[in-house]
Amino acid sequence: MKYLIGMAAVPLLLIGWLLIQQIGRRFAREHPEHGEYREEGGGCGKHCGCHGSGRCQNRG
Repeated sequence: MKYLIGMAAVPLLLIGWLLIQQIGRRFAREHPEHGEYREEGGGCGKHCGCHGSGRCQNRG
């Protein structure tokens, strides 16, 4: 039984996360005064090598 619950929970969580991202994109499109929608992991942050200096050279 736990196996079936786990098999159902993982896809449901994934679908829920995709819906939340879609809602965020739609909100950003309808409310441009709040800025653009930032994808998770996008932009300048701890993984790009700039370490918060304000200018990211490794932005892709």
